[in-house]
Amino acid sequence: MAETATAPRALDAVLMRIAAMREDLAHTADQCDREARFVADNVQRVLDAHLHRLPVPRAQGGEGFNLLACTQVLRHLARADANTALGLAMHFHVIGSLADHCTWPPEAFAQLCRSVVEEAALVNSAASEPEMGSPSRGGLPATQARRTPGGFRLNGHKRWVTWAPALRFFIVTATLDDAIGVFVVDARAPGLALVDTWRDSLSLRGSGSLDVILRDVFVPEAWLVERRSPTQPRRNGLPAAWPTCAFAAVYLGIGEGALETVARYALQRIPTALGKPIAELPHIQRLIGQIDATLRAARAVLLDAARRWSEHPDQRPTMEADLAAAKHLCTNAAITATDLAMRAAGAAGLERQLPLERYLRDARAGLMHPPQDDRALELLGRAVLQRVANAPVSPDG
Repeated sequence: MAETATAPRALDAVLMRIAAMREDLAHTADQCDREARFVADNVQRVLDAHLHRLPVPRAQGGEGFNLLACTQVLRHLARADANTALGLAMHFHVIGSLADHCTWPPEAFAQLCRSVVEEAALVNSAASEPEMGSPSRGGLPATQARRTPGGFRLNGHKRWVTWAPALRFFIVTATLDDAIGVFVVDARAPGLALVDTWRDSLSLRGSGSLDVILRDVFVPEAWLVERRSPTQPRRNGLPAAWPTCAFAAVYLGIGEGALETVARYALQRIPTALGKPIAELPHIQRLIGQIDATLRAARAVLLDAARRWSEHPDQRPTMEADLAAAKHLCTNAAITATDLAMRAAGAAGLERQLPLERYLRDARAGLMHPPQDDRALELLGRAVLQRVANAPVSPDG
């Protein structure tokens, strides 16, 4: 199991690195959004700052950052560029989930960690497919794996693989006989191709969330890292804490970035008819206060869930509803925050001189990450009903 504590000074040092990069991150995000191109320069900044090593266990040469610390890192990155934060969130959740509870052969995980630390390798899961949609809804992959001497041949089509142009490894799910196999596929393997179907998207235009085509791609036997029946739960039934909190942190960070932007604008905007900053107007103060209150509530729930997961491993099996609540609240807080920030900025919010219209669009993507709102609310509702059903009835009824 990975280390469950991260020294505050180590986290503070990383956040200072992010703060120093923030202006460059934001500038690149704006340019890539305008031109619908991948934020490659920001990915390189992440690598230069060694952020990709953070969740790798110390025993494997990494920093051993736990879920709580990585959540903080992603929030701060997303304030400047959600494209960069989301791609790093994908990398974090693959490494962090395995560091907490490794379901792979130990040598396979060790080899992945060595590649991350020594070769700056980046990784993401490739699971969604055109026919199946999100794998969180169930279903067998249409991607097929067949046995061949020394390994397997994979054929299929994956969608929405964030940071695809920068990845060294794709974690690919495929149907193998009557089971689901999980394979580590090297991005340099012959037969693997990327197709840009993302550039006209509403949100996160710089995220490189491309399609991955697999045409008779060879995968060595050692890189079949999991095999399970379609009905077998992933992670041995543990909740998906790392992806859930990572996604929540990214979208919360978008909302926090919008709050900072509109507050700064309100302090600087002095209409001639008013003769003072619009920050002094009560209705502007109310809007900004409403944004802040919305974000405070979501942030408290997210950080509490990430802290409990990191510091109290015994509670993990029962935390699915808590994690779903964090994702639901953070995503919707970001949508509310960006909408209210646009209202406070007025017509200036529609212009690209402010990043508010980009924040507004990017926040919408949070609705698509699991658990989606309907699933999250079902989990919460069932948890409440179970708790009430199991509670003792008081003598007075």
